[in-house]
Amino acid sequence: MDGGEPKFRRRKDERPAEIVEAALAVFAEKGFAAAKLDEIARRAGMSKGAVYLYFETKEEIFRAVVVRAIAPNVAAVKAMISTHPGPLPDLLRGVARHVAGVIETTPIGAVLKMVVGEARNFPELARVWHDELVAQALGALTDAIAGAQARGEVRPGDPRAYALQLISPILVAVLWRETFVPVGAQGFDVRALMAQHIDTILHGMALEGARS
Repeated sequence: MDGGEPKFRRRKDERPAEIVEAALAVFAEKGFAAAKLDEIARRAGMSKGAVYLYFETKEEIFRAVVVRAIAPNVAAVKAMISTHPGPLPDLLRGVARHVAGVIETTPIGAVLKMVVGEARNFPELARVWHDELVAQALGALTDAIAGAQARGEVRPGDPRAYALQLISPILVAVLWRETFVPVGAQGFDVRALMAQHIDTILHGMALEGARS
């Protein structure tokens, strides 16, 4: 006899994750305003009423998408930064590879475009995205750069500004891919772009004699 939880209990516990997975796909394809709870429910394999058992509003679903489906990627980056024992260049190259891989294999880029495009009408989207993702990533990078400055690896300057300089090109590349590539513009290889960018900016950040 199976000593685990009853099947119906396991199924019920899985439903929030199924809603989040379905909502991530719908938000990426249609945007926030055009996303319908009926469509999210259909893709999750349940009724609209069942969705309301777990989430009262579409904004609550979006927050769950960010916290459950996207924020773990930021947590992984923070873990890389907090446990990295070596010099800053090695850390930044590793983070860049990780982030580029996430962008290439998940719909995070489409959701980012949605947030940028719809934040004026739905400011809660921007608030959640900032608090759960942007502030976390920017803060971790800022701390890493400040530590490198204290070790004599990086020239003086605002470490938060350095962190923004590091992040900005990948955001532009994502928005380029989601906005212009569908209408015929040539895309960018995100991994190659980030590798080149990290090498370039490290030369500007590094103190003379510091390893790059």
